[in-house]
Amino acid sequence: MLVLSFASLVRSSFGFGEALFAVPLLALMMPVKEAAPLAVLASITVAAIVLVQDWSDVNVRSASHLVLSSIVGIPLGLLFLTKIPEPIVKAGLGGLILGFSIFSLTSTRPYELKNDGKAWIFGFSAGVLGGAYGMNGPPLVIYGALRGWSPREFRATLQGYFFPASLIIMFGFWISGLWTRAITRYYLVCLPALIIAVLVGRVINRRMHPSRFLRYVYVALTLIGLVLMAQAVR
Repeated sequence: MLVLSFASLVRSSFGFGEALFAVPLLALMMPVKEAAPLAVLASITVAAIVLVQDWSDVNVRSASHLVLSSIVGIPLGLLFLTKIPEPIVKAGLGGLILGFSIFSLTSTRPYELKNDGKAWIFGFSAGVLGGAYGMNGPPLVIYGALRGWSPREFRATLQGYFFPASLIIMFGFWISGLWTRAITRYYLVCLPALIIAVLVGRVINRRMHPSRFLRYVYVALTLIGLVLMAQAVR
């Protein structure tokens, strides 16, 4: 309950980042085959509550572009899973994220995307990485940062992507028999704490200054890049 509550608080506050905590910490207490579906159920819950509360903050056009292009990229990701060693992909992705984050933190005139014309690049990349290694988040976070979304729009729009994506993943767990009664029981026990965490995260998100929020995003991306690099050399 503590693990999922903290991960959901992070997700609700920033719109992303719970994957850094949820599965690795849950895996210390249960098999990964149980930890992953439980984390995805929590992800669906957070996204659903955010969308119900703040649907008006969702950039529907951006979310649609990202979801559709991501679906196209998933089959290529599955091919990568069988052809390219995971450490190589993680090292490359970690280096790219680190470079982008450091540049954004130190640059006085950071690059910014003015429209959704390049959304398909980031959505497609998210689909490839999600289909191969379940790492669809970083390209989406980078895109949101480059678009200069406000904290409210950032949080809500990313849930507009994560909600359908997580439903598809959970359906796969169900088909493969990984969604068990034990996972449902764990989820129901944690559900009240998840709801409270999401509500608290919403308050935190609304109190963040836009420029400071972006710095938090870049710091979080730096952490993600370092984690990926560490996993690649492990």
